Amino acid sequence: MKSSVPALAFVLLGMTSACGNLGFPMAQVPQAAAPLVLITAAPGASPTPTPFQPPYVEQATPTSLYYIQVPTLEPFFPTATASPTEVPPLEPSPTVDLNSLFPTAAAPPLPSVAGDAPEPSAVLTDPETVNFLLIGSDKRPGGSYRTDTMVVVILWPRQAQVSMISIPRDLWIYIPSVGMQRINTAYQSGELYGYGGGGPGLLRDTIAYNLGIRVDHTAMVEFDGFRRIVDTLGGVDVPVACPYTDWRLIDPSYDPYNENNWALYTVQSGIVHMDGDLALWYARSRMRSSDFDRGRRQQEVLRAIFGQALRTDTLTRIPQLYNDLSETIITDLGLGDIVKLALYAPTLTNANIRSYYIRPPYVSAWTTPAGASVQLPDQAALEQLLMQATTLSTTAIERQEISVEIQNGTTVSGLDGLAANHLNYAGYATHISAADRQDYGSSVVVDATTTQDPGRRSALIDVLGLYSAAVMSAPDPNAGSDYRVILGYDYEPCFKPEDLVH
Repeated sequence: MKSSVPALAFVLLGMTSACGNLGFPMAQVPQAAAPLVLITAAPGASPTPTPFQPPYVEQATPTSLYYIQVPTLEPFFPTATASPTEVPPLEPSPTVDLNSLFPTAAAPPLPSVAGDAPEPSAVLTDPETVNFLLIGSDKRPGGSYRTDTMVVVILWPRQAQVSMISIPRDLWIYIPSVGMQRINTAYQSGELYGYGGGGPGLLRDTIAYNLGIRVDHTAMVEFDGFRRIVDTLGGVDVPVACPYTDWRLIDPSYDPYNENNWALYTVQSGIVHMDGDLALWYARSRMRSSDFDRGRRQQEVLRAIFGQALRTDTLTRIPQLYNDLSETIITDLGLGDIVKLALYAPTLTNANIRSYYIRPPYVSAWTTPAGASVQLPDQAALEQLLMQATTLSTTAIERQEISVEIQNGTTVSGLDGLAANHLNYAGYATHISAADRQDYGSSVVVDATTTQDPGRRSALIDVLGLYSAAVMSAPDPNAGSDYRVILGYDYEPCFKPEDLVH
């Protein structure tokens, strides 16, 4: 499996005008600072009494993998005269015509339905959006790719909203011109059979046919590209809401087929600084969890990269980033497209991103007649989820107008950052400030609004689960935020993003 985080980083860095420490030498990138706890013994000891299977080392099967040769990419710059030094600094412009930047075509024509193929889904995306498909791939012998990570990113530039939809690799769907198959085989089938547009073309049509989502642009990245992008950024601070333990290679250079080279590691809850290798492990591992939980962690990393980009001011360095990293990503986005997307950076924050995951109960485990384990979609339930993801959210628009100040009233490091991240998932804009003391046993919610709306206040409390918090009414039209939350030791940072109401 390959994390699609760097691909979205490339897209979002364009939208957020940031790239971090571009001049930082790779050899000097700071390593992850002790968030990992080694649980098992050192190499030489058996890490588990149960039969060992090397994580991530998967065998090709005739039904899930084709071997193809991917052609060499042409230079990414759109013209022979384009160069990083020729792109001037940009000023945000509210008058930019989105349609002139990204002309939106109708969904591509699809092959006729044959046999027992399902009816095509109704088109859900509207012409106001720009839609990206981010693909994480694992390059195989012979030059083939498994697209085991797929995230659709839907951008409403004028309304400053973004939806991210994680698609499980084993989703059992209809692939035009192929038939019923796992979705992660569509790309390779497109390359193997010469489908119009190749692998990206068939994957676009597959998503349009089964999910009703028009894909305007694609970006694909593999392992080394992921590490390089994160390390080029100087690492990324990931808000890890829930502790996570899984198998990890003791050293990335070790042989993954030797069981003594693996050990269980735990990344604890907190704001964890991750270098490229640690971020890849966190976004990729699934031996002790599932593809669905992996999708959640991938979106955590995506949001972290997005948030880090927003905290920097390097718009003029986008061409340098594009030039440095373009070889690591296969995409139809040119430098000009990235620069144009950067015009929308001032309107976007992490609170503007809604997260969706195709998971149970929208899919259920099923075994095909050939014996393959797949995820069978519940069409009616899945359509409801996708309609939410592809529609502007009135709840999100309302919450974008609400500001929440977070203070850490405990000695637990990073608790304020985790709570801010928690609220961002639910659509609240947040900022962090220092508490007056750090011995709060119970949390406190201060309502500084002039309306004192109990419904809005209750919704905020519900998101954070602060049902035992003391609520203080302090109307103040000059307050810097609508609500102030002082976290006590009763706050539990672990939460499930899929349970939040958008």
